[in-house]
Amino acid sequence: MVGRTERRAAAPYDLIVVGAGINGLGIARDAAERGLHVAIVEQEDLCSGVSAWSGRLVHGGLRYLEHGDIALVRESLRERERLFRLAPHLVKPVRLIMPFYARNRRPSWMIRLGMLAYDILSFDKSVAWHRILSESAVRRRFTGMAETGLSGAALFTDGQVEYAERLCVELAIAAAGAGADIITHTRVEDLVLEGGQVVGVRTVDDDGERAELRAAIVVNAAGPWVDTVAKDAAEGGSAPSSRAPRLIGGSKGSHIIVDPFPGAPTDVVYYESQSDGRLVLVIPWTGRYLIGCTDRLFDQDPDAARAESDEIDYLLTEANALMPDAGLTVDDVLYTYSGVRPLPYAPGIPEWRIPRSHIVYDHADTGRPGLYSIVGGKLTTYRQLAEDAVDTVMKRLGRRGRTVSKELPFPGARSADLEAFRTAFRRTSGLPTDTAERLLGLYGVRAARVAELATAEPGLGERFDPDSPAIAAELVMAVEEEFAQTLTDVFARRSLLAFEPSHGLRGAARAAEILGERLGWDADERRAQVAGYERWLDHLRVPAVEHVTG
Repeated sequence: MVGRTERRAAAPYDLIVVGAGINGLGIARDAAERGLHVAIVEQEDLCSGVSAWSGRLVHGGLRYLEHGDIALVRESLRERERLFRLAPHLVKPVRLIMPFYARNRRPSWMIRLGMLAYDILSFDKSVAWHRILSESAVRRRFTGMAETGLSGAALFTDGQVEYAERLCVELAIAAAGAGADIITHTRVEDLVLEGGQVVGVRTVDDDGERAELRAAIVVNAAGPWVDTVAKDAAEGGSAPSSRAPRLIGGSKGSHIIVDPFPGAPTDVVYYESQSDGRLVLVIPWTGRYLIGCTDRLFDQDPDAARAESDEIDYLLTEANALMPDAGLTVDDVLYTYSGVRPLPYAPGIPEWRIPRSHIVYDHADTGRPGLYSIVGGKLTTYRQLAEDAVDTVMKRLGRRGRTVSKELPFPGARSADLEAFRTAFRRTSGLPTDTAERLLGLYGVRAARVAELATAEPGLGERFDPDSPAIAAELVMAVEEEFAQTLTDVFARRSLLAFEPSHGLRGAARAAEILGERLGWDADERRAQVAGYERWLDHLRVPAVEHVTG
């Protein structure tokens, strides 16, 4: 991993990015590839906030058509197509089915018009156009759905990124490869101000070490923490100014995860809920099902967001109404997750109506030139957001440089023929079939690096978790080449064992031993790492729900 102390000595930077979610990482990568000297500073780990808690769809935003946001839909569809091309190992087309029920608030003619507009706005796509299915065709395709009031369905294509965390990790690898410094587990305590100009940030890391990083420009991409970072610090102190605007009006979305169940669909189902008309998704995901999501204002610490009992009740009730044979109860919920969307502050506007387009806010408007904050945005359009932000930075610095993010594949997709690589890897890796398939799904062509580590060093081919085909070489690569520093970083955002039903808990102690040998953890630290991971799993807790009985 890039050493933080040594690289900090190379400051001042051209640009410091605060926040290593999908937007911040996209900005850091784009800026570094345009020749800027960049650091990205993150209080936790890569993708440790809302970027990991989405529905994991890369979509054009069909429902944004309802709000008349044609530009955002077109942008989303264009960026979806780019991700199909630049990260095909992680972002893949999926079919979605949207049933027509007599009880729907949106009549079938409206959905048909929306589908036609969706296709027209994605005129340059590589995937199939939509189809309208008859009632009998729908029932053949989705045998478990409720039939009362059903008259047909729309079938269309969007994208899915099962492992959004890996998308972020590869952005960090690309950014570092272009010269960016990746600084995690380091919190921005304050902005550095000189003569009313923002010229850097003051930080403290998990060990209590403080530092001052200087830069010509600071971009605040802290997601739902944007207002915390962007406090209008007074000269010589950190008292907030009355001029500092509130930028974020966070909206919490929660999901539940269940095993396959009677009547489960093979397509993603985009379903209008019976209780309030909002759209609910039932998503096949890593051999299980992701059901979500809710939408409610949330003004607490974003890290405190958890799925609540009434949200689980809502999602189970709607799933059972759509699929009567499912009989899902809270006992079927393997785990949950919840995140806070960094939406613009829009008092008086319902959560679902708040715009999802992004804003690059210039704090020069409130007397703090040199600071920009990113408001809004979504996973699908992170790259365009990054390009827009870096265009602004380049103009401010008087620098020139064209973005290459439109054409440069992700590190795991840098192969002339990805399918040929997969075929060869299965044949020559020397790894068990299930391990080889796992590595291809997570790492793309970088699976070859995992296999190289596994064969180059005794013991790194070990399966350390009895519930998973994961191998020790993944742990080593996570800390040596993917910026992980803790067991939680590795399990939650590199190997993704956290999202298995057993959460990797039976392998956690052994993983801490393997990592401890590389990182110098003593026995106490290894136990502390396991305990820290177990505490993090509270993000996935299932609260008690009394209402739903199936």
